[in-house]
Amino acid sequence: MTKQNVKDTISFLQEKALWVRIQTFLIHRRAIETRVASSLSNVEIFTTLYYGNILKFNPKNPSDDTRDRFIISKGHGSVSMYPILADLGFFPMAELENVCKEGSFLGGIPDPIIPGYETVNGSLGHGLGVACGVAVGLKVKKKPQKVYVMLGDGELNEGANWEAMMFADHHKLDNLTIIIDNNKVSMLDYSKNILDLESLIRKLEAFNFHVVSIDGHNLEELYNTLTTLQSPKTKVIIANTIKGKGAPIQLETNPLSHITSLKPNEIDAIIENLK
Repeated sequence: MTKQNVKDTISFLQEKALWVRIQTFLIHRRAIETRVASSLSNVEIFTTLYYGNILKFNPKNPSDDTRDRFIISKGHGSVSMYPILADLGFFPMAELENVCKEGSFLGGIPDPIIPGYETVNGSLGHGLGVACGVAVGLKVKKKPQKVYVMLGDGELNEGANWEAMMFADHHKLDNLTIIIDNNKVSMLDYSKNILDLESLIRKLEAFNFHVVSIDGHNLEELYNTLTTLQSPKTKVIIANTIKGKGAPIQLETNPLSHITSLKPNEIDAIIENLK
């Protein structure tokens, strides 16, 4: 790809990321129970994966055997996926009006009833183990598809993640990429005050992983990393993000942003400022 093509791609991703962020706020306006702060930190990650030609997927057949697998372990923080999946044709755009309403398959916490989701995403700490199992299965079958899994930094407090990492190292899962949405805020405080994850790179490298740390809101950095990262090892991307990105006053510096709901007038003002 030429430099001009890459530049055009980044520009396209920037437009899409802004749209996704605004749609995420609008969903929260209609469904106040959604975890908006957690869903805002990973907007650029989702945007790059789906619009940057990173993931292989088929909206007309979400279970297509040739698809890459993307497991979102921090399911509560993936409401920003809904507009992406709708935009790409996994389900009608009109369904975004019904999030958390009776009869809708779009809930506050997603599950596989939603076209495009692979797993149940309620209890934290299980996604990486599932991803490892899927990656092993693909390797045994000699399938070329890749497996991506997104974890939250607070989720790393769950011991099952570290068991899965031992498993990934033991089975040399070079078809697995772990993305950590490192927004540094857990449910009730800053993550460092609950269980400090400093030296995270060193911890992950101890499992013989190939680890990179990047700005999770920098679309060019995300795109370049996801398109060029090659290694015979399990790959880990620590995406340093801001929880509640886009709401600087209400969420970005709030240690309780995880459980903070925004008022309609606040959301309207935020969206107006983003435009």
